[in-house]
Amino acid sequence: MTERWSKHDKDEAWNNRGIALGNLERYEEAIASYDRALEIKPDLHEAWYNRGITLHQLERYEEAIASYDRALEIKPNVHEAWHNRGSELHQLERYEEAIASYDRALEIKPDFHEAWNNRGCALDNLGRNEEAIASYDRALKIKPDKDEAWNNRGNALRKLERYEEAIASFDRALEIKPDHANAVYNKAGCYALQADIEAAIVYLQHAIALDPSYREMAKTDSDFDRIRDDQRFQELLEE
Repeated sequence: MTERWSKHDKDEAWNNRGIALGNLERYEEAIASYDRALEIKPDLHEAWYNRGITLHQLERYEEAIASYDRALEIKPNVHEAWHNRGSELHQLERYEEAIASYDRALEIKPDFHEAWNNRGCALDNLGRNEEAIASYDRALKIKPDKDEAWNNRGNALRKLERYEEAIASFDRALEIKPDHANAVYNKAGCYALQADIEAAIVYLQHAIALDPSYREMAKTDSDFDRIRDDQRFQELLEE
């Protein structure tokens, strides 16, 4: 006996197919499935939202924003859509607009720690470091074990030349995730900025051991300018 599918079943099936294809990293096929769902039901906000996520994976950020906008026209109170829209704007370096989107997400869900953290990053990119720290603090009040927020907070403090506080933040990140290579590298940079050569070398060695790409990065990173002529530093970068 032939099974009869309702129109609703069909649009949901195409949407679910898109999710499955996305999970397999078959992103173009996933978008085609979402498009089929939307041909059947143009106001299926889940399909617009999922389409935006998939476009992000393809680094098609403008198109992703357009998809999130369609999802939000249909259902304005989806905090994840506002947050993801902010992330796309962030990728495009449209930081003020990104902050506005993060703020909309936070109006809907004030305890959304990812939005507080990413809002901090956008503020940081605008040089609004004190405000960035306040955003990271909000993220950490909600999720104290968010190593990424501790690391980001440390970077903002470093830019304000509050090196001891920055190191304390990096240490908190490392308590949570001991192999957080970026936090170790940032800690090395803070010691270098204070001309503490021994500590800078120890932590830079550790960072390079965790992620060898930091050797190349340190060659041009101005944080290490105060110790650049030291033989130990030069030898470390030549290994």
